[in-house]
Amino acid sequence: MEYIPRFLKPPKESFFLFGPRGTGKSTWLQHTYLKHLRIDLLDAEEERKFQARPEKLKEIARALSPGDVCIIDEVQRAPQLIPVIHSLIEEKCGIQFILTGSSARKFRRSVGDLLGGRALMRHMGPFIASELKDTFSMEKALRYGLLPMVWQSQDPEEKARNYVAVYLKEEVQAEGIVRQIGDFARFMEVASFSHGALWSSTEIARESQVKRQTVDNYLQILQDLLLAFVVPVFTRRAQRALVSHSKFYYFDAGIFRALRPKGPMDSERELEGAALEGLVAQHLQAWVFAQKENHQFCFWRTQSKLEVDFIVYGPKGFFAIEVKSGQDVSPSDVKTLGIFKEEYPEATCLLLYGGNRRLKVRDILCIPVEEFLRNLTPDQFLF
Repeated sequence: MEYIPRFLKPPKESFFLFGPRGTGKSTWLQHTYLKHLRIDLLDAEEERKFQARPEKLKEIARALSPGDVCIIDEVQRAPQLIPVIHSLIEEKCGIQFILTGSSARKFRRSVGDLLGGRALMRHMGPFIASELKDTFSMEKALRYGLLPMVWQSQDPEEKARNYVAVYLKEEVQAEGIVRQIGDFARFMEVASFSHGALWSSTEIARESQVKRQTVDNYLQILQDLLLAFVVPVFTRRAQRALVSHSKFYYFDAGIFRALRPKGPMDSERELEGAALEGLVAQHLQAWVFAQKENHQFCFWRTQSKLEVDFIVYGPKGFFAIEVKSGQDVSPSDVKTLGIFKEEYPEATCLLLYGGNRRLKVRDILCIPVEEFLRNLTPDQFLF
């Protein structure tokens, strides 16, 4: 399988690398660090050994030389190693520790204090279009997503379906995260109808036939497993009454498509609209994660239902972005962006649409969504 370079820049210090399974963390590490010691906690024997005796890592590390790299894959499977690694860093042994994880669940309460702030946090998600360059296909991305193990598969549709099944079996059921795996699987399907929409635990609970408290717990599990994220409301200098609910997205458009039940009443246009918004969302989230400075990633929606899909706010700019799947743009399509611009004149407002040429409608720049995604890199927000 051809290696596709990622934009992630390796820090010189010890760091955590979080990302869902199948995003290529191990592949990237193997190509980035040609000489390293690797401890794979997906190996049952390795996991058992370090869970029973985490101090064994000190014996291994002290046999290394300053400047060596020690990679510990899926560190959440043996969180007992964290204090040991902390101790080794305190000793200034000169070893760079790289800890990968596909779940933040066991670290959720202390993630800000991991290693006393001595290890950086990095994220690796699905590919972004600019990493794929000329091999990027908008049609393929909307149908199968950009998860590396799916994108590079000979049968991406089956791989995406199996991906969900494996996660349920190996991450949720095997770890005993939920008591009723059937309830959780049904919840994941129901949640797919909220992809790109306001999240309502009450409605999800009714459709999933579980308690609202259970739904809140299930949502947290999805976020901890890095399978989904929520986008909060942008409230800075708010002049209008805003909604309080966040918007929900699965982390990859292809995984959303694999989870979403389809039937005679489900139009392909509706599915593609949700997939397109999610595809833009995962690109923007990847951009935000890649920045050294903190940037807010939000959306804007008033109680009167005026909505802007995405807001990115931070040191590199203030962007309001609306996404439309249609190939034409009418003045009504940019109306809400115009209202937002009146309230926030500092914002750069963009409409991303399914056409193939740039337009300017009522002073709002309209850009083909594919062009925008292809040009988006961690170093620049091109438009």
